[in-house]
Amino acid sequence: MVGCFELFAREGIGSIAELKGKSVGKQGLGSNSAVLLSLIAALVGLDPAKDIHWVSDPSVKPIELFVDGKIDAFLGFPPEPQDLRSRHIGRVLLDTAVDHPWSQYFCCMLAGNRRYVRNHPVATKRFLRAILKTADLCATEPARAARLLVDGGFTPRYDYALQTLKDNPYDKWREYDAEDTVRFYALRLREAGFIKSSPQKIIAENTDWRFLNELKRELKA
Repeated sequence: MVGCFELFAREGIGSIAELKGKSVGKQGLGSNSAVLLSLIAALVGLDPAKDIHWVSDPSVKPIELFVDGKIDAFLGFPPEPQDLRSRHIGRVLLDTAVDHPWSQYFCCMLAGNRRYVRNHPVATKRFLRAILKTADLCATEPARAARLLVDGGFTPRYDYALQTLKDNPYDKWREYDAEDTVRFYALRLREAGFIKSSPQKIIAENTDWRFLNELKRELKA
């Protein structure tokens, strides 16, 4: 899928660059939100370590700090963006479902244990097929998928689930190049100092697109 996270800020902040000197919430050291926010900030010329005042409270979620006015911005994941929009709280600085360059790449990808994939190729392909067919269901029948999520106990609110499924493009797995996504994020991570390996090395040593390419041919729309 593409675009599952959004950057929210309080009213009065009009761009990512304006987060310089502002307080930004993160779930914890090394959390997905902290890393992604660092990449977003670095891409517009900010130094995440020096220019942003990071706020983390293990007992309180960033969205709660944001709602209470204790931080200026945070990165939200469903159903948080849907909740804030329904309550008219804050403004969106970045929506990765529609804003470039983030909307041009997958936000989520599937990884497997190297030994398991090598020893059980049939099971691996079956699992990937199930994931991709589920993505198709989310894209073509969002109401049904939202009901399944609620009935399965994965989320309590049907309206938020349905809005999430409608907002995020689940049908891009046939069009987007997964290798491009790995290259893009590896470059951002290297530039921000999170990793030392080159994108080329990561792709060469840690990716395998055989099953995906086969399923693209087999599961044609």
